[in-house]
Amino acid sequence: MTKTTRGTDNNRVRMPRVFRRVAVTTLAAALLAGAAAPGVATADSRPVPKAATGQDRPELQKAVQTWVDAGFAGMQMRVHDQQGDWVGSAGVRKLGQTAKPPTNGRFWIGSTTKTFTATVVLQLVAEGKVGLDAPVANYLPKLGLDRRITVRMLLQHTSGLFNYTGDFNDDGTWELGIPAAGKDWVDNRFRSYTPEQLARLALSKPPRFEPGTDQRYANTNYTLALLLIEKVTGHSYADEMQRRILRPLRMRDTVVPGNRTNLPGPHAHGYYRYQDAGEWKVVDVARQNLSLLAGAGDMISTTQDLQTFISALMGGKLLPAPLLAEMRKPVGPYGYGFGLWVQDLGPSCGGTIYQHNGSPPGGYGALMYSTADGSKTLTASITMGDAAIDPASAYQKALPELLKQVFCDGQAAG
Repeated sequence: MTKTTRGTDNNRVRMPRVFRRVAVTTLAAALLAGAAAPGVATADSRPVPKAATGQDRPELQKAVQTWVDAGFAGMQMRVHDQQGDWVGSAGVRKLGQTAKPPTNGRFWIGSTTKTFTATVVLQLVAEGKVGLDAPVANYLPKLGLDRRITVRMLLQHTSGLFNYTGDFNDDGTWELGIPAAGKDWVDNRFRSYTPEQLARLALSKPPRFEPGTDQRYANTNYTLALLLIEKVTGHSYADEMQRRILRPLRMRDTVVPGNRTNLPGPHAHGYYRYQDAGEWKVVDVARQNLSLLAGAGDMISTTQDLQTFISALMGGKLLPAPLLAEMRKPVGPYGYGFGLWVQDLGPSCGGTIYQHNGSPPGGYGALMYSTADGSKTLTASITMGDAAIDPASAYQKALPELLKQVFCDGQAAG
């Protein structure tokens, strides 16, 4: 059993403003670092339509290059729209080398995992095995959960439960949980955790607010959803993911890794920049153990598989129409549905899109966007390097141009 640290005065530290700004975002960019490197598009080895060659969509290649120019080590991207499929990449696959990131490369998708988890829970709802407004304690009685916390609250981040990777107190101080940043995470990035350990750590802390009265993004909610899936089905989360989503959609490159630490097959390397005794260091974190984020941010995938998934989900192939509508209904100050962020790009861009971006603690970022019918999608992986940049600012600067090119035909949103 991994020893966990209870919240004491020694664990309450004031966090820099940049961390407060990104604490509730799906791409934890402030925890990551990137490197600038030149690059041009490459096509993956799979047969793709002519429109998939980088030269056919120079505006998309330029948008990808923008991320590298902003200081990220590399990016691979896939766009599906009325012109067909386009894939491209820019930057480097590994620092010190010239090869570009493979456009069929695997990557850690981080919190994009939450959309998969929410989908499986909603399938169980459709089958009558789980009630959206039933107490989670009905399914997980041994955890001692507040009976006011419902399944709906888990999926919408309105449970009030402490985030086991650390959370804010009412006075703005940061209460430590399991290390997910800095040297502490680097030194412990291969440690294994069970979902029960993660849940019990969270439940050992006071709730952040009364259930259903507020909204705060917490990995705890989705790890509990994993435990619910396993309890109700009698099968492992990985097996249910295979049976319900990955196998039917032929998503052969998507993995629920458990304690696996390596990225299988082709992949770009991600790096993490951190301070150690006042000195900046950079470490390759292509290998890491994401049992730390079980059900909430641990999966491995590709841009092709993410495109397949989000297109099928938005196209109504995975959920009945009423539950898909509920999933896409924004709630609270975050505009969060069930495992989806709802984003209005304005009338000039066709209105609403749905997304769940993500990142593990270090090295990687994932983008997954779709229109309401799944006919236009954007999926991508970003890798960090050794540049001394503020990744949160770089991310916020590069993203609007990318969305403009893909969803607004190059025109500004609004």
